[in-house]
This record gives sequence, C-alpha cells and structure tokens, in this order.
Amino acid sequence: MKVALVHDWLTGMRGGERVLHSLCELFPNADLFTLLHIPGSVSPTIERLKITPSFLQHVPFVQRTYRNFLPLFPFAIEQFKLSGYDLIISSSHCVAKGITHAPDTCHISYIHTPMRYAWDLYSTYLTTQKSWFRRMGMRLCMPSLRRWDVASSRRVNYWIANSSHVAERIKRLYDKDSHVVYPPVDIEQVTPSRDHDDFYLMVSALVPYKRVDLAIQTFTELKKPLVIIGSGPEDTSLRGMAGPTIRFLGWQPDNVVQTHYQRCRALVLPGLEDFGIVPVEAMAAGKAVIAYQAGGVMETVVPLTEGTQDQRQPTGILFPGQSISSLSRAIGTFEANELAFDPDAIGKHAQRFNTAVFRTRINALVYQWYNEFTRNRPC
Repeated sequence: MKVALVHDWLTGMRGGERVLHSLCELFPNADLFTLLHIPGSVSPTIERLKITPSFLQHVPFVQRTYRNFLPLFPFAIEQFKLSGYDLIISSSHCVAKGITHAPDTCHISYIHTPMRYAWDLYSTYLTTQKSWFRRMGMRLCMPSLRRWDVASSRRVNYWIANSSHVAERIKRLYDKDSHVVYPPVDIEQVTPSRDHDDFYLMVSALVPYKRVDLAIQTFTELKKPLVIIGSGPEDTSLRGMAGPTIRFLGWQPDNVVQTHYQRCRALVLPGLEDFGIVPVEAMAAGKAVIAYQAGGVMETVVPLTEGTQDQRQPTGILFPGQSISSLSRAIGTFEANELAFDPDAIGKHAQRFNTAVFRTRINALVYQWYNEFTRNRPC
C-alpha cells in the first residue's frame, strides 16, 4: 500500500505535529507533503520521511512570514495533485484536507480544527491585527477562503475529529459526520508528583485565542505567581502588561516543561482549546487544571462539583466566563479545596489519552476504512 501524508506546515512541534509524528511511526515508508518545511524544526521521525514542500518554500523570508500568505494556501496545496497513492492521510488545521488526488485514492482526514481564523475565531484574529492593511486583506479574502474550505471538504472520504467539540464544528460547517480519536499525548512514562512550589503555570503559544492576557491580568491583580512557558507574536505586548509576579520563560525543551508540570501548583488554561494536549500533560504529572469551561477540556477534565452526587475523582476546576472575576473565583475555589485533588488519581485519569491508545484506535480505523473503500473503489 502506497501512502501519502499531508500536513499544513512543518515549522515546530506542537499538538498537530505530535499527531503527525505518530502517523509517521505507523506509516514509516509514507511520502509527506506540506506547504512549508523548516528543516530541523520537527522530530527526527518526521524529518526522515521524504518531505515535499510547496512552491511557497522558495519565497524569500517565508519562514518568518508564512502566515501572511494565507490567501495563497488553497492554491498552493492544490498544486500537488497526488496520484499513484492507495491511501492519503491528511493532518489538517488549515488547508491540508483540500489536497487534490485521484478518485481511486482513499483520503482520510484527521481534523485538529476547521481553520479557526476563517470561522469561529475570525473576529478575534481580525481585531488583534494592528495593521490596517492586514485587516483589510482578511476581510477581502475570507469569503473566497470559506467557499474553498467548504468545497474542498468533498475531497475527503472519511473524517476523524480530535474531540467531540471539533466533530460538532465539522458537522456544522461541512455537514460531514466524523469519528472522534483524541490526539496522542506522550505521557506513558510520566509519574504524578505530590509536591509543588508556589507558582501556577501556563504552557501556551502566545497568540490571541489562548487568552494569555486574561491570565496575566488576573494573576497580576491577585499578586500571585504565574510562570508562562511559550513564544509567539504577542510576546512583547504580553510582557508589557505583566506585573511583578509574572515570569516569562519563553520556549523551553520538553524536559524543562515536564519539570515545571511536576513543580507547579496547578495549570491555568483560560483559552478555548479544540482538544488541549497541555492539560492532559499536566494531569499526567498529577496536577489539577483550572480551565475555561468550553471546548476540549469538557472531555478531558473532571470538574470539582461541590454539593452534587458526582462521585468521580476531580481533576480540575472549570470556570464559566473569560473574565478576571470568573478566573479569580476559580483560583479561590481551587485553593479552598486543594486537598480534594489526588495526584495519583489525576495521573491515572490522564493515561486514557496516551500515545498507545491513539495508535491502536487510528490503526484500526484506517485499515477498516481503507478496506471498505477498496471494496467500493471506483473502477
């Protein structure tokens, strides 16, 4: 079976690239197609595949400015026109699902999210653009980008969503049913920690929808210590609003991140996550999660439910509003009930999302669907 993998871009190891990493382990002889590849930016497992980037790879300074070429992404992905493959698996949060291919090729798409800047988070991205030119560009290109996004969904034979939250969006936007397989989280060897230092933790890209600004404002007002690990385009503006109890560590390697999971008091997650690998990693280390009550955390975090008959072991606090007052109350509730959070139970709960579970479920689905497609393959 000749297999092609398609991924939007290879510029760093985030949640989508971890899914791709596992797919590369399952299909080590696959060819990989992508809009842009920064050599050395992803895992050796991904790097050793035959990687074919689009024409955008040759645009000057594209490695720093590739997000500005969003209007060209549909055209760029369609230039591949894959043929001769039995199976295509796209890993998509932007345009990878729109890859063109022969009708006798089975296409399975793992959707991290329908492109958020074209749909649910369009207003958020638009209002955070400081350049009048870029805001105007977004307004002009979005109608055609949305039309292409919906039309290209017809190229997918089978859909996998990374959460029920994303499955609902796939149904709403594309009118397609999908099967939920949670992303792989590399936590099999992680041991829950019963100790902590006096700080809360955020591990996040510094981009608008993560709502790092809300965490900074809240912890500055409460005068409580918050450590932020991550980098992104909002770095400078976020540092400018931070009070003396906020500490930025920038990007850090996995071992440093893991140490901070083990040593933090709790993880803070004020943004809406489609799934959310970070809270699962923190729970694997035995730490509770204080998260905005929406999106993927509704499927991964067991909330503290005072005064109810819910007997499940809690793994976090979910707060209802993205406001300083709502997050402050959640922090207060956590501190008042800190002994209710058992690190070993939290760590055990997190293992439901480990890499082995992902590989087993993906492997079974891919071969089930491929065999089904082959039986009904167009002649």
